[in-house]
Amino acid sequence: MTLIITLVLLGILLIAIELLIIPGFGFAGILGLLSIAGGVVLAFTEFGHITGLIVLGLVIALLSIFTWLILRSGTWKKLSLKESISSKVDNDPSEKGLIPGTIGITLSRLSPTGKVRFADTDTEVRSQGGIINSGTSVVITRIEDNRIVVKELDTNNPQATQ
Repeated sequence: MTLIITLVLLGILLIAIELLIIPGFGFAGILGLLSIAGGVVLAFTEFGHITGLIVLGLVIALLSIFTWLILRSGTWKKLSLKESISSKVDNDPSEKGLIPGTIGITLSRLSPTGKVRFADTDTEVRSQGGIINSGTSVVITRIEDNRIVVKELDTNNPQATQ
């Protein structure tokens, strides 16, 4: 009888771990169900139909109580995250003062995307024509759908930005 009780309690514990700790339904849940089924089958084979039915009834009652405790709203409120994210994504580069003609220096290799520092703002950009090495001066040529497009600054004619 001790083995039957152990199997049933182990099965309930494994199912609880599966539901509360491990996301999805996987190894622990399957082992829990097999453990409970093994305990019930063992009760039927070792002690007869009446004891088997009593064990089955107790398992159903315990699982019902366990399910009720889990589905209560207070249980999930204790386990759930209460903080919210208040930050927002930069939607418009012009909010940072980034407009066509602004000059910056690449912080990483643009192949074709990478990071560029414009004054005191570091941002992700896309190169207009191929690979641009790190440490190269670039200029914003256009802004498309809030994506900054740059090209290498012409060192012979720094005024020629387009």
